[in-house]
Amino acid sequence: MSDYGHELLFGTFLTPSAQDPDHVVALAELTEAAGLDLTTFQDHPYNAEFLDTWTLLSWVAARTERLRISGNVLSLPLRPPAVLARAAASLDRLSHGRFELGLGAGAFWDGIEGMGARRLTAGQGVEALREAIDVLRGVWDAEASGPLRRDGKYYPIPGMRRGPAPAHDIDIWLGAYQPKMLALTGQKANGWLPTLEYLRSPDRVTANRLIDEAAVEAGRDPREIRRLLNLFTVDVSSRSRGFLGPAEQWVEQLLPLVLEEGFSTFLIGRDDPRLIQTFGQEIAPALREAVARERAGTASGTGPTHAVAARSERHPGLDYDALPASLTTGAVEPGHPEYDGVRHTYSWQGSPALVIRPQTAAEVVDAVSYARTQDVPLSVRSGGHGISGRSTNDGGIVIDMSRMNRVEVLDQATRRIRLEPGARWGEVAQALAPYGLAMSSGDYGDVGVGGLATTGGVGYLARRHGLTIDHVVAAEIVTADSRLLRVDDEHHADLFWAVRGAGGNFGVVTALELEAYEVDKVVYAHLVADATDTAQLLHRWGRLVEDAPRDLTSFLSLFPGRRGNPPMAQVTLVYAGDDVEAAQSALSPFLEIGPILDQQAQLVPYPAIVVPPGNGHRGQGLRDTRSGLLHHVTPEAADLMENMIRSGDVMIMQLRSVGAAVNDVARDATAYPHREQNFSVLAATVPDRRPQLDKLWAELYAHLDGMYLSFESDTDPARLLDAWPEPTLSRLRAIKATYDPDNVFNRNFPISPTTPV
Repeated sequence: MSDYGHELLFGTFLTPSAQDPDHVVALAELTEAAGLDLTTFQDHPYNAEFLDTWTLLSWVAARTERLRISGNVLSLPLRPPAVLARAAASLDRLSHGRFELGLGAGAFWDGIEGMGARRLTAGQGVEALREAIDVLRGVWDAEASGPLRRDGKYYPIPGMRRGPAPAHDIDIWLGAYQPKMLALTGQKANGWLPTLEYLRSPDRVTANRLIDEAAVEAGRDPREIRRLLNLFTVDVSSRSRGFLGPAEQWVEQLLPLVLEEGFSTFLIGRDDPRLIQTFGQEIAPALREAVARERAGTASGTGPTHAVAARSERHPGLDYDALPASLTTGAVEPGHPEYDGVRHTYSWQGSPALVIRPQTAAEVVDAVSYARTQDVPLSVRSGGHGISGRSTNDGGIVIDMSRMNRVEVLDQATRRIRLEPGARWGEVAQALAPYGLAMSSGDYGDVGVGGLATTGGVGYLARRHGLTIDHVVAAEIVTADSRLLRVDDEHHADLFWAVRGAGGNFGVVTALELEAYEVDKVVYAHLVADATDTAQLLHRWGRLVEDAPRDLTSFLSLFPGRRGNPPMAQVTLVYAGDDVEAAQSALSPFLEIGPILDQQAQLVPYPAIVVPPGNGHRGQGLRDTRSGLLHHVTPEAADLMENMIRSGDVMIMQLRSVGAAVNDVARDATAYPHREQNFSVLAATVPDRRPQLDKLWAELYAHLDGMYLSFESDTDPARLLDAWPEPTLSRLRAIKATYDPDNVFNRNFPISPTTPV
């Protein structure tokens, strides 16, 4: 059995006929209306009877709202990868993350050569495709330092600027049949996309084995690779003798392909409206139900394979049978098909024994009650972007709040909103925009509400509107003794104070009420600067930020030089308003910070700058970080930061402006006491260079005053006073003694409870 556990997807494989372009577009629109997930198109640029596939993909993306799109498969020899990478990222951003890249090494070489491309042998085609995948991902890695350079035999890149990054991690699906192509699929691709009619059953089994073996040899989990399948000989008539036959037989014939051969995406290659509608409205739901039933039966012990895997991996210190019935539907344990999707965070890998996914506050109460009876670590996860790694663990319980993700506008007149902790800030921005409202909340739309809104919340509008916690007016929280409390200035005021700046130490927040503010469009600018004179650039930028009107907030990211290139700075500037003339006046001085390599500015709706990409979490982010706060970017501090970025031991440094509205709030108004500093500083590296980072950070430490908790991975108790200097820490310990005397919530830079003096 080789069910890889992927979510099932269904779609169409359409002919891009130029004779009736409206018909193929209508079929794509019908694909979406029928409830299918994606539509794909043949790509034969040498066929004059076909529309250009890329133009068609763009047109269909504009005519649909949720439908994923892809070529099936794009002809690489006629689409150079450097250009294809930018086109793909652009289309993905324009479609808000709906593009996937089906790619082939080339076929029909007479036509390809006739259009001017070089004819390749089969082996050369595989190697060219291998190079192309590296180019594609190199271009999409916009956060990497320096230009992209590759010494390729088929696709050399002497030096090109990376980017733009796509809106989400674009999957690369390969059309592959021969052993070398199948091995490449296992080594580098995200999916295998063959056509059923070209594969006999033994060939499918062998091909899957070759992909799996190549993946393991490359250090990958074979389950990372989706198996897709084009189906051409299909019908729903009772008289059909095709592969699938009548509609009632589809599930019976497709189910083994899912459970025994690992296919999880089916694309029908017939331009038949009735078939498309039946496929979406009848067959896809029926197959999903059958697969879910089989998977659930296997995982619960009624099937032969997942039950063995799950029970063999169960943690001996955890009583799975004691889990309340209210939580069993959303619970995930090792061996469950969804386990890999919930075990890790963005920066850390984990192997929890049980992940609980409540959907209501009452279920959170049950989860906390259950967790207290188990002698294993307890983690709480909102969005999973916490750098310290506290939202996953090994062998413990994770309460995953992702299913509690509602966003409500309670009263537009008073701008009162209600957010559940599992919502993403990009989704919040999109939901508030129709009301002309916004909430400053970091710089990345995939970050969850719960962690950021209980720690601080340094966002793109911070200097104009302050921290996210400064707008919280009430919270609902499940405490260690399993009480669901509503806290505000009049109810449990001490706990309400603590939630705003140290919330993870006191319980599981199930909802927050905030007062949003009116924001429509903002001016968003991005600069890339040569940072050869790093210290001078940092000092100039810091001075300009402090002198700027409070409508302007700026973040600066500093990357080390690579391959003889100087360090590079990327500067983001956001002017909180649509007064273009005033924004231009505020932004222009920043063009003098150093040699500007690239610049762009535009008036955009606020949600456009925090779009949630929906990336999967595999522990892919830098997890070794240090965090501090600066009053000013002094020449001395700038010199030390230049030493850090030139050392080769620091992968990125980032400075975020605070001050202005952040510092309008009294030091003791919330549990975040840092109301005099103007900058947050972060440095990050890879694990084997952490000791060198710590030495360099020790030199900068004397210039710092405080720490922003969300960016610090050193959980040493000595850091507590950096996060909460006295008298804040003593006050938090006294509140901890009242609400969590047994220190149940002990993974968020743990504050030990003490009896107040």
